[in-house]
Amino acid sequence: MKLYYAPGACSLADHIALIESGLPYETEHVDLRSRITAGGADFRLINPKGYVPALEMDDGEILTENIAILSYIAAESGWLSPPDGPIHWRVLEMTAYISTEIHKHFKLLFDPSADPEQQAKTRKLLTQTFNRLAGDMGDTTCLFGEHPMIADCYLFVMLMWARGKAGVHLPARLNTYFDHLCKRPSVRQALEDEGLDMS
Repeated sequence: MKLYYAPGACSLADHIALIESGLPYETEHVDLRSRITAGGADFRLINPKGYVPALEMDDGEILTENIAILSYIAAESGWLSPPDGPIHWRVLEMTAYISTEIHKHFKLLFDPSADPEQQAKTRKLLTQTFNRLAGDMGDTTCLFGEHPMIADCYLFVMLMWARGKAGVHLPARLNTYFDHLCKRPSVRQALEDEGLDMS
């Protein structure tokens, strides 16, 4: 498999998941301004949508969208989401929630031309969302137990953005969760591979 990524983008979730999975993979950096890959290819010919992530599977098929790619990695790994049963659907539910109710709001916060008042409202909305999420979390170190699943990989990136230039306040429970994930070898390796410094 080959993951097309941009450093620190939402594709970082897939990068972490691939490392956690233990599956063989390679990565290729995409310049999102020029839409040219590190290998010199026009990324729009790989993914006409023009954004990361994109996963080239072993048969040459291209898969896009985080929910699909993370679900595929989970299925191939056999353990980043249970193959069936209630927890399988809860992991998928949380992954979809992160995509639809958290991820989408960051676009406005990363737009330098956006209205400051709208950005403030978005930060407030995200703060409320994160507070609700923290309130629903149990005492386990990860969302569904002691080992990360695909939803954890995705939530890590959202929390990284929130704590970074997005300037979104996080509750203590999520800061503790984030700091725990930062210590995982998979997360440290993915950050290092993408040239990101979380120290």
